[in-house]
Amino acid sequence: MGWFSWPSEAEGGTVSAMTINRGVLLGFIPSGDSQVVLRSGQFKGEVKFRVNEIQCPRHAIGVFDKNDANDSSKLDEECNWGNYARGALYALQSKGNHLFQGIIGYMRGSEGLDSSGLSSSAAVGVAYLLALESANNLVVSPDENIEYDRLIENEYLGLRNGILDQSAILLSSHGCLLCMNCKTKEHKLITSPELQKDQKVELQKTYKILLAFSGLKHALTKSPGYNRRVSECQEAAKVLLNASGIGQVEPLLSNVELEAYQAHKSKLEPNLAKRAEHYFSESLRVIKGLEAWASGKLEDFGMLITASGLSSIKNYECGSEQLIQLYEVLVKAPGVFGARFSGAGFRGCCIALVDAKHATEAASFVKREYKKLQPEFASQLNQDTAVLICEAGDSARVI
Repeated sequence: MGWFSWPSEAEGGTVSAMTINRGVLLGFIPSGDSQVVLRSGQFKGEVKFRVNEIQCPRHAIGVFDKNDANDSSKLDEECNWGNYARGALYALQSKGNHLFQGIIGYMRGSEGLDSSGLSSSAAVGVAYLLALESANNLVVSPDENIEYDRLIENEYLGLRNGILDQSAILLSSHGCLLCMNCKTKEHKLITSPELQKDQKVELQKTYKILLAFSGLKHALTKSPGYNRRVSECQEAAKVLLNASGIGQVEPLLSNVELEAYQAHKSKLEPNLAKRAEHYFSESLRVIKGLEAWASGKLEDFGMLITASGLSSIKNYECGSEQLIQLYEVLVKAPGVFGARFSGAGFRGCCIALVDAKHATEAASFVKREYKKLQPEFASQLNQDTAVLICEAGDSARVI
């Protein structure tokens, strides 16, 4: 779950995230032969394939044309849930791993979690990787699995995202904030001091994390807007790098110095200027956010989260009407320090950091007020789980 992420992760910038105590669970046993057999608690049908089958990418990574947005014939159907398991096999095969045994497995989310917009694709991909590796006695490091999950999403499925989600899932530690440089892959865990050392009250006991669902479901692999914004950031980087006289450098905003951006941003057309402004302002929020977390200043950290959410709307121009309204409700909820979209805002969930003493009150407020604004979408949600109160979690593992 990224507190400060898009588009920094796709552009090689520095990001921060943490895990929660909700996620996906994959129960599995080795199949005893080459066959993989999977069922899901969320989706219908049974997935079957063999680990000795050669998997080929389902999509070529490319730029979506703007005219494709409303032409469903030019886009794949919502990604079949079994493709993430096939993608895990593809990633392992592409790095020369020999798999001799499949798995028989059942995938489901934590109680009350419908996975809409919650890094669920990365969590599912990591789960299949860990299961296949376990069944085949493969010893794989977290850093290698971060790369394997990137191959699932970028190469196999054609989604041009970064590595924040899988990094948080594989590298997190309970209650810590993960900080990662997406260009160098260097990372560190930021811990918070005890809020009141004399009373031994830890910071993590003073906050909760709210997950508020909108009722809107949308697959990222169907969204041309998601990939298009990555391309727009790259276009902005090209202009800025050329203006700086270093056009031969890879067109990533992380390769543009802040001084160069400030000197040449007037050369950007309005649309690209917004994307660049979001990137550079988000980079500053990461730095300030890490300082606030390390100092135990939840109010300051929360204000930065909210500012990130607002910039996502105004400068990165993502988020549906439903998600924007849900974000605005969360910001006004009692005890909420800060709120934003989960991820890039093309799916159905918002997150918030909230004072633990007001978490229940805030959850009730959000459900009530969102229902007034979006009765149709709110009616599609189970009101008992429309807003979940969560805590910080730990990294993924095989139990």
